[in-house]
Amino acid sequence: MKLDKILHTAVQYGASDIYINAGSRPFLRLHGELVEIQEHEVLSEQAAEEYIYETMTEAQKKIFAEELDIDYAIELPGIIRLRANAFWQRRGIGGIFRLIPTLIKSMDELNLPQQLKHIPQFANGIVLVTGPTGSGKSTTLASIVAQINNSERSHIVTIEDPIEFVHDNKMSVVDQREVGTHTRSFAQALRASLREDPNVILIGEMRDMETMSLALTAAETGHLVLTTLHTSGAAKAIDRVIDAFPPNQQNQIRTQFSESLRAIIWQNLLKKKDGTGMVGAYEILFNNHAVANMIRKNKTYQIPSVLETGINEGMQTMKRSLLGLIEAGVVSEETAREYMLPEMEV
Repeated sequence: MKLDKILHTAVQYGASDIYINAGSRPFLRLHGELVEIQEHEVLSEQAAEEYIYETMTEAQKKIFAEELDIDYAIELPGIIRLRANAFWQRRGIGGIFRLIPTLIKSMDELNLPQQLKHIPQFANGIVLVTGPTGSGKSTTLASIVAQINNSERSHIVTIEDPIEFVHDNKMSVVDQREVGTHTRSFAQALRASLREDPNVILIGEMRDMETMSLALTAAETGHLVLTTLHTSGAAKAIDRVIDAFPPNQQNQIRTQFSESLRAIIWQNLLKKKDGTGMVGAYEILFNNHAVANMIRKNKTYQIPSVLETGINEGMQTMKRSLLGLIEAGVVSEETAREYMLPEMEV
């Protein structure tokens, strides 16, 4: 495969992504920074197409030709998996390849906050992991699923686009379904999963109202639902879910959500001060009586005060997490400020 040499370079240097674009040299993302591969020639349209098309199956090429962009996964057995997105742009074809390790790190190996270890023990409800693209949401969820798989006799169903981390059956039975390959949509697979006797359902992303509605129903009916949203902050995640529904349904959804929510994690990945890699910063909200009441009464603007006072329950604000990294000398104040919302002050 033409991508092999670049892939080996990416693995060697610990890159998170490979960028292939017609009219440009390939780039890697190293510790959050884009780095051009200087020794590589500029890719012509034909060369870029050869790099990208050889990573697709014939069926994927057909979809790409019709849709003009596509998400898919590539596996190099025993080496690595790649989550790929191919698209057309002004100069020709383009492709982004996210490197996904074949070995899933434990929650301890990822240095996730200790209070997140409560999540695999939840019997039901919904857990949201939020943050921007590239913030490690999928990695966090994979470690939670792995913890359940290693310690509980559960049936775990994952619905992803595409499948990222691969889970082999251990103590649990894990069925992984890929949108476009094994099912037509998140909503269809989620609806079917309710008839498949799952204990845990992982939804790669809640993208639409139907998926959100089904996720809340699954959480209400005795399943643990793990999923992601692209939002910044626990309160904004709650608002995002509620606002996805028509006004005449929102009171009902607030009640559903207030009862089924278990936790919201907002995370970011920051470059370490010593340049050796990335470190996570986390805002953590656990549902309690006060939080549920705020959701029901549409007072999510009060959530930050609960985060501030809920330390004994394992809660923390993003501000507190960032300040802790600054005080520990792990990240610079300048780097931390990039992840501060306007209402935060260092």
